[in-house]
Amino acid sequence: MASSAEIAWESIDARFDNQKQQKKKKNRAGAEDLQIKGYPIGGLSIAGHETWVIMPSLNLAFDIVKCPQHAISQQFLFISHGHMDHIGGLPMYVATRGLYRMAPPTIIVPKVIKESVEKLFEVHMAMNHSELEHTLVGLDVGEEFCVRKDLKVRAFKTYHVIPSQGYIVYSVKQKLKQEYSGRPGAELKSLRLLDNADALRAKILIMESTYVDNLCMVENAKDYGHTHLSEIISHADRFENKAILLIHFSAWYQLDVIENALSALPPPLAGRVFALTNGF
Repeated sequence: MASSAEIAWESIDARFDNQKQQKKKKNRAGAEDLQIKGYPIGGLSIAGHETWVIMPSLNLAFDIVKCPQHAISQQFLFISHGHMDHIGGLPMYVATRGLYRMAPPTIIVPKVIKESVEKLFEVHMAMNHSELEHTLVGLDVGEEFCVRKDLKVRAFKTYHVIPSQGYIVYSVKQKLKQEYSGRPGAELKSLRLLDNADALRAKILIMESTYVDNLCMVENAKDYGHTHLSEIISHADRFENKAILLIHFSAWYQLDVIENALSALPPPLAGRVFALTNGF
């Protein structure tokens, strides 16, 4: 079976004045999907407040908070970790799909938090007096979930202050690569655990870059379990991706600060790095 990594997702506070809040509301209402390497990608991601990203052509969503209509429409939801600004809208996502008589969704979470998520649903079902129909899957690092015959997702380890993971979306061709032919299944499974590097080879890499300037130093960003843009620049030669979409910027930033930081990126990053700035 041959597969190619199409998408890699890795995601792991602030004050607003009234003027900035109004600007955010306007931007959210009029936001359009980005078009990156043939994929429409929508969402909103502000560190500490709200992160959700959708890929409507694949029927996939990553993380959920305030349940916008575009995210509710996605059948498969992948959760990166248990912080409220990434998982807070989970029961509402399921309830709203039920309200619209949509098919019960499939939700994939890190296996380590699956039991807690089950308890979360139990509480909401008891309060709401409804079933909140869904399928909940706990996925461990290295394990795979088959979305459909030609699409699978594999979890890979990420580093945050609480357990977290990213997801690599693979397009699948039903043919085993020649170099793997004849190898036992157990050996092939062990090889999959080495494929975190696929995130750096995926056609599109979606990753957080919470800080882009000296608002926070690299060492402090690491303490918070986040990434500084300077780290991405320092390791630029490792990114083989056709495009990189940065998300999860600190809410302290104004839009022009983010745009200026990206416009100053050196080769080989220049021209292939995008930013999800809805809400800024």
